[in-house]
Amino acid sequence: QVLLVDSGGGLVQAGGSLRLSCSASGRAANTNVMAWFRASPGKEREFVATITRSGGTTYYGDSVKGRFTASRDNTKNMAYLQMNSIKPEDAAVYYCAGTTALRPSTRPQDYVYWGQGTRVTVSS
Repeated sequence: QVLLVDSGGGLVQAGGSLRLSCSASGRAANTNVMAWFRASPGKEREFVATITRSGGTTYYGDSVKGRFTASRDNTKNMAYLQMNSIKPEDAAVYYCAGTTALRPSTRPQDYVYWGQGTRVTVSS
């Protein structure tokens, strides 16, 4: 059963914008905290952003702070990552993740549900 589905990745020019989406279904639709991580060759999975169910609390990785914005629409069981002022170093496969835990976490091991990933490629 597919629980989280990432989409929205693609080729973007440096300085441009992109919005990633994450659709939750089944048990994943009841997650409290959603997060975004990214992975690129030779690097560990990196925390990007996290958002509580109400949307009232968000945290961002230092490398994306001020440029990326996480949001969610619980009526549609969707989470989003708005990426602005994209840099070449933002190129990676982005994963959404979810947990029923109440407290946000920057650690991938704290998330139970994972999307399949969506690739973001940046041209300079």
